[in-house]
Amino acid sequence: MPKLLEVNQVHCGDARSLLPRIAKNSISCSVWSPPYFVGKQYEAYLESHAEWSELLQQVIQLHFNIIKPGGFVVINVADILCFSDPKMPRIPAENISHKRSPVSRNDVLRAMKVHPNYNRDQLAAVLHCSEQTIDRRLNGNNIRGGKYANQTRVKLVGPEIESWANAAGFYLYDRRAWAKDPCWQNSEWHTTSYRSVDEFEYLYFLWKPGTTTIDRSRLSAKEWAEWGSRGVWSFPSVRVNDNHEAKFPPELPRRVIRLLTAPGETVLDCFIGSGTTALAAIQEGRQYIGIERDAKYAALSKRACSAAILPTRSAAVDRSQCPERAMMLFA
Repeated sequence: MPKLLEVNQVHCGDARSLLPRIAKNSISCSVWSPPYFVGKQYEAYLESHAEWSELLQQVIQLHFNIIKPGGFVVINVADILCFSDPKMPRIPAENISHKRSPVSRNDVLRAMKVHPNYNRDQLAAVLHCSEQTIDRRLNGNNIRGGKYANQTRVKLVGPEIESWANAAGFYLYDRRAWAKDPCWQNSEWHTTSYRSVDEFEYLYFLWKPGTTTIDRSRLSAKEWAEWGSRGVWSFPSVRVNDNHEAKFPPELPRRVIRLLTAPGETVLDCFIGSGTTALAAIQEGRQYIGIERDAKYAALSKRACSAAILPTRSAAVDRSQCPERAMMLFA
């Protein structure tokens, strides 16, 4: 039988292979953000939306045995993702407020009718514009994913996550919205489409049947009023991904950990990346298990955790029994 994964360690490997090696009913909360399948280098191993879906479905399924009864899986994900779909028609959009050339689509079509054998360069010469203008007028100048790429289909992720959770034995307990600063606010894209600027992500709370301890004393009265009982969490995103392509801010796992777990309990992140969740667990006096398939990022996480103050098992017990002393230990 394979050896169980050690607590307070980052383990390198595929989550689907390593999750079965975590002790049953040992994780109080698993909080993670999956690959979004938006073209990042670290998610290149996923070649299709079907592969992405299969990954999440399997990972959620494998959590059921390791989560404590009454515990949670919290998945942070953008609720609207875009996946390449060659079957979807391209979306032509004539953005008249953003044109640099007065040549219209009808102008191009009339020129093509007069000169049916002309290529784009020849049509451009006739209309006194660029070849790119001819291409944009014919094929649409607002094609998400690029002029020459397949059109992308917008998909809602929430219903899929709920379906996978129910199949695994979990129930959707709650959904929190994370209001972040718009990641595209300085780009030209947000002025060339009716699609909204991306400024929300969601946290889906999946509950494993069992007794859930509600302990508001983990938060101050101010924290409970400002975010503990609120459906919208507002804090900035990570604007400089200097050592990982897709980091979430420490405040995200910190809030989940403080809300849903007690000192000394174990938190899991099976897509740990640069180690943010583990660091938040350490800072809050919890134990952690990290899983990361990329050896480079697994090493990065290990270094980050080694540099932090690791809570020992005895210290974690002390904290649960004596919060005042524990705050000094883990400050």
